[in-house]
Amino acid sequence: MTIPAKPMTLYHYYRSSCSWRVRWALAFKNIRADLVAVNLLKDEQRQPWYLEKNPLGQVPCLELPGPLFFTESMAILEWLEEMYPQSPLLPQDPLSRLRVRGLCQMIISGTQPLQNLGAQRFFSADSREQQRYAVHWIKLGLAAYERQLLAQHTAGTYSFGQAVTLADLCVVPQCYNAERFGVQLADYPTLAGIYQRCLLTAACCESAPDRFQPAS
Repeated sequence: MTIPAKPMTLYHYYRSSCSWRVRWALAFKNIRADLVAVNLLKDEQRQPWYLEKNPLGQVPCLELPGPLFFTESMAILEWLEEMYPQSPLLPQDPLSRLRVRGLCQMIISGTQPLQNLGAQRFFSADSREQQRYAVHWIKLGLAAYERQLLAQHTAGTYSFGQAVTLADLCVVPQCYNAERFGVQLADYPTLAGIYQRCLLTAACCESAPDRFQPAS
């Protein structure tokens, strides 16, 4: 597939960690995209017009000319990395790539899905129980990520060395969610430092949830 001549469209929710990952990659690689908000709190993701694009009713969803629709944030990130190799988000050597991808999966498979809104609602209709449930999984995930950073001895300014990688795009939105739930990031000092440094980067700021928060 050639690089699309027309801008792609990203269907997203401002506070979705999966959406933020993709917005960040687009900003990092300076890729133009039209953004269309899908309000999860209003259940817009369950409307027929959106389910035609993503049958799971989740965000994000990437639309390419055709139209063609693609889902799952990690698949989209890998495609962007292949199609737009400038400003790479993966290291060059295979073993380093394996380490970065492993860190990504700790968040996108082992943490974020367990604490998301749908899982909370299924667990309980009580908001206090929902928070307790989410905090449990967030703490487990972040503690494991911290231990992995220390065990691998490869963390630097960011999760893997001195350059932002896909691992940062995955873990920083999770840290943002953790703070929303009252989780103390100081309990994970290596990760907390990485989080703060990432927040200072231009692409992270450009793609952050606060910039896309709908007017109340």
